[in-house]
Amino acid sequence: MKPERYDEGRFEYGESVRVTRNVRNDGTYPGLDVGTLLIRRGSVGNVIEVGTFLQDQVIFTVHFLNHGRMVGCRLEELIGAEEPWNPSRFEFRDRVVCNIDLGIQGNILFEKGTIGEVFKVIRDDENIKYHVVFDGRTLLIPETALDPAYPESFNEPEG
Repeated sequence: MKPERYDEGRFEYGESVRVTRNVRNDGTYPGLDVGTLLIRRGSVGNVIEVGTFLQDQVIFTVHFLNHGRMVGCRLEELIGAEEPWNPSRFEFRDRVVCNIDLGIQGNILFEKGTIGEVFKVIRDDENIKYHVVFDGRTLLIPETALDPAYPESFNEPEG
């Protein structure tokens, strides 16, 4: 018999979940430098504990057996392992370059090759889009119009 959910919309002990963002060490994971990638987005693990941080943030401790790590994740970073997953090529703070001229109503705002930074990933449908900041201006850009700004140091995510 499955236990009742901890709270509506939350995950229960033992439930398989998928992390939707890369999880990096924020200084709370011992033995690794701050910023070190702990778990890549799309990885699946199991909830082993539910707790709080600073009295108002629910944190799920998730065991990623294939990676040999247990990390804390916020609700907005998790989906059920069986839920549809549409992996994105880029994520928050990735530096990208537009591979076409970008414009509005025929006026070119940013030429092909302009570097920007991903502010938000939009997964509303099968076509991934991003809010990208170019020179202080935020535009909604389809994934197909972007390439990594520094391909030599870019690691393509596993699909």
